[in-house]
Amino acid sequence: MSVFRELFELVFAHRQVAAVVEVGVESGQVSAVYADLGATVYCVEPNPDERLREFLSAHPRLNLVEGTSPEILGELPAADLYVLDGDHNYAVVRRELAWIMEHAPDAVVVLHDVLWPCGRRDFYYQPSPLPPSDVHDSTRDGPTVWHDEVTPAGFVGDGAYTVATHAGGERNGVLTAVEDALADDGAGWRFEIVPAVFGFGVLARDGVPGTAELFAALRPYTSSALLAAMENNRIGLYTRVLQLQYEARTHADDANRLAETIAAQQREIERLRGELDRANAEIATRRHELQGLRDELARRSAPSRAAPPELGTAVTQLGRAISARVRRDPDSR
Repeated sequence: MSVFRELFELVFAHRQVAAVVEVGVESGQVSAVYADLGATVYCVEPNPDERLREFLSAHPRLNLVEGTSPEILGELPAADLYVLDGDHNYAVVRRELAWIMEHAPDAVVVLHDVLWPCGRRDFYYQPSPLPPSDVHDSTRDGPTVWHDEVTPAGFVGDGAYTVATHAGGERNGVLTAVEDALADDGAGWRFEIVPAVFGFGVLARDGVPGTAELFAALRPYTSSALLAAMENNRIGLYTRVLQLQYEARTHADDANRLAETIAAQQREIERLRGELDRANAEIATRRHELQGLRDELARRSAPSRAAPPELGTAVTQLGRAISARVRRDPDSR
């Protein structure tokens, strides 16, 4: 929203703005813009973090209001400018506009995100305080301009919000809420859109001093075909970048899983190599033991195959005696 400073300068230049109610604060940088332009600012944020608390407390014109809109609006002083950039869905925006149009009819209302993706599709910050009857079927996937379906490669909230699964239809989207408010209660109100950065909508009642001059000053922006074409091109490029980022994360996740698988396989290979080395060492030990047993067996078997020397001599002498006897007694044959 800080990129819209020159538009807010036009609002302050043509309308008397002493008090601003800002719904949806984020970092507080935009809140400081209103303070720089001379207003007291009531910064409505249901869950401010410490950084936001410190930032707002350092500026005397900035007042943190912890609560949800539209319930908190009745507890604040009536403002000259309401900036609605909180929960981007039909139910909340419709009730915010109904309260403002009834209780602060002379105020200017600025609404962010009146074009794609929130213009015709509800977004629900989580956890959502809305009853089920005010919530369309929703998903954590997000829209893209490249097709009608939601996708994890689209405009996703990463847990911060969910989106309606379908776009269009009744009671769906910020722009639809504005149109219905004008149709029901908007006699004498005028609404124009600056087609830039998701859409900057300005709502004010004709007849209030400065309103005609304000819309005249905004006309170069609200009627700019160039701005509209550039916004369409920006969104096309932006959603393409979202798709590429998703694909890059997916490929990185795949690569990480593959690396983990390879690492696990390498660990298994090292384990098997260790087991193989231990088995080879065991085999070598058993072979050595077997060879020792063979050598021992050979040593024990050698004496049984060779006759003692004295036995051989006796056998030789016996042979000679038999031969001599045979020669002396030829009849014995």
